[in-house]
Amino acid sequence: MLNIVLFGPPGAGKGTQSENIIKKYGLVHLSTGDIFRYNIKNSTPLGNLAKSYTDKGDLVPDEVTIRLLESEVNKHAQAKGFIFDGFPRTSAQAEALDLFLESKGTAITMMVALEVPEKELIKRLVGRGKESGRADDQDESIIHNRIKEYNQKTAPLKEFYSNQNKFRGIDGIGTIEEIFSRICNEVGN
Repeated sequence: MLNIVLFGPPGAGKGTQSENIIKKYGLVHLSTGDIFRYNIKNSTPLGNLAKSYTDKGDLVPDEVTIRLLESEVNKHAQAKGFIFDGFPRTSAQAEALDLFLESKGTAITMMVALEVPEKELIKRLVGRGKESGRADDQDESIIHNRIKEYNQKTAPLKEFYSNQNKFRGIDGIGTIEEIFSRICNEVGN
């Protein structure tokens, strides 16, 4: 089973490359944001529990996030593998994910991190903001903050997966096809 944790700062191209990876390798895409929204919208027991935290402005505890993720993984028992998008975000979450996957007889294969210089990220995001109208992609101070937040939070995960020899840094500069080719070279064709 192929299980990929996909990372990259805002504007690195995660959405585009995620779609390419899913198509080529037949993986199930698991986005914690999508999972939260679906469960909250449909008032599932776990969704209601998550909402009880978000309504107060609190972060959803790891144990609830893991239970939501477990529920999604269990819905796809015949999957060839998964691409984890937006999770894990902390070493504690990565450890919990490892334990859960181990109980299913599988593991994270690798963490693929798209690496793009900050100057290029800002250029991409400002361009995206002009096209999409997204306010958070038009304000450079917000963009700087989002990139800083990403760098602070993902540094421990980079170390976590490096210690397991599962971290793969991918040069995120070039055409979509060139970057995807680099990812495929790491994943294996």
